Amino acid sequence: MVLSRFWLAIFISSIAFIVISLFSGNSYSIDYALNGKKDEPLLISEKYLKEVPAFIKDSIEKAPENTIVINTIETNPDTTYVYKNQTVKIFSGVQKSDGLLPTCKSTLVDLILPLIAYLAFFCGLMELLIISGASGKLAKVLSPVFVKVFPSIPKNHPSISYMTLNFAANFLGLDSAATPFGLKAMESLQEINPEKDKASDAQIMFMCLHASGLTLIATSIIGYRAAAGATNPADVMLPCIITSFIGTIAAFLIVGVKQKINFKSASLVAVLMALIAGIIGLLMYVNHLDLIGKNYFTSNLSALILVGIIAFTLIFSFRKEKKFIESNTTVFEAFVTGANNGVKTGVTIFPYVLGMLVAISLFRNSGLFEIISNWIAFVFSNMGVSKEITDALPVALLRPFSSAGSRGFLIDSMNTFGADSLTGRLSSIFQCSAESTFYVIAVYFGSVNIKNTRYALGTMLLVDVICVITAIFVASWFF
Repeated sequence: MVLSRFWLAIFISSIAFIVISLFSGNSYSIDYALNGKKDEPLLISEKYLKEVPAFIKDSIEKAPENTIVINTIETNPDTTYVYKNQTVKIFSGVQKSDGLLPTCKSTLVDLILPLIAYLAFFCGLMELLIISGASGKLAKVLSPVFVKVFPSIPKNHPSISYMTLNFAANFLGLDSAATPFGLKAMESLQEINPEKDKASDAQIMFMCLHASGLTLIATSIIGYRAAAGATNPADVMLPCIITSFIGTIAAFLIVGVKQKINFKSASLVAVLMALIAGIIGLLMYVNHLDLIGKNYFTSNLSALILVGIIAFTLIFSFRKEKKFIESNTTVFEAFVTGANNGVKTGVTIFPYVLGMLVAISLFRNSGLFEIISNWIAFVFSNMGVSKEITDALPVALLRPFSSAGSRGFLIDSMNTFGADSLTGRLSSIFQCSAESTFYVIAVYFGSVNIKNTRYALGTMLLVDVICVITAIFVASWFF
């Protein structure tokens, strides 16, 4: 219900703002909101040739293709005059996001189709883990801990192994594997959900822990920083881990209090201490490496573990081939069956993702997001927060809505202020330490047709705020 109202509010307010901007003269056309593409120049006016200043008219008539660009400043969009069909079109600035129709197309072509491919492959592997019995063994080992965190889940339930693989994939920055494992976990949890259109306690806990974004190897962030010329691209790794870890603990405590979980459980404390010890140990190892060693280690660890998971699944399945025979199938046929289920899941979530991304597209192109972010930056600056921090806030504000959009702000902040500036580093931590909340909710809850997400959205947004505040303190402390 909350998500539905929020979605409607974004849609209606964005459309209203676009129409008001047109009739108030702040916008010349609203076609950009429907058909425009990201980073394309925006049409701000159209005049007859005789109506433009004389020096511009002369320049247009002499210029190749009757097109001139003035005020060429690298840090600002150019103003472009294009003479065509007896009128001069004036463009200035660039579009913030794809329009509604290009977003529909890109959602299918650039997002859903690759996601379906990932789902097909990893759901095929999951089917092998299920039939071979590997997922059952993993669930049995981890049940003592998971039944404390998820008291409504029966002991040794298959969802335990799926959630474990999802957390592990997120932990290692394996986004392409994390989503299929997570969707399989939601599907398994839905089987024991007594109210099928309402999120269960276990599903909410899983979603909030997943969305808190605990990441050990921020491979993509390191890559962006390296491309931007950072002196040490991996220097934000420890701040990212600290921020995302605090976010995860906050999510666990907030949801745990709501669900009255026993925090004094010895097994929970032991696992938490083991996790902290493991993180500290790995960080100590990474910190003693030189720059090349760090880059080599961080770029290969995740890939090696993913390859190891695939190899283990196939080898274990081969060794347990009798179980496949007992199930009247083969290893390859089981993989195909699982892959087919992954494709069906991808088709199911497409409308949910489409609806959310189109709303976000209108929200960004309407100008409302910039107004809100500017006001928040203004408030922070009047509270004495440094400009270096407020310049990074657009990444934090957009992250819950769009990973691609916040990534664009991240790259822009590093190009504008420098990858080694506090702004560039803080933007990297913002990008690394949280999830795209609305996208995640649309995908995961949409995959099992849950309409009432209860307090999941509010909790996830609260955790996002905690991660932003933590990131600011951690970045100021480290850099």
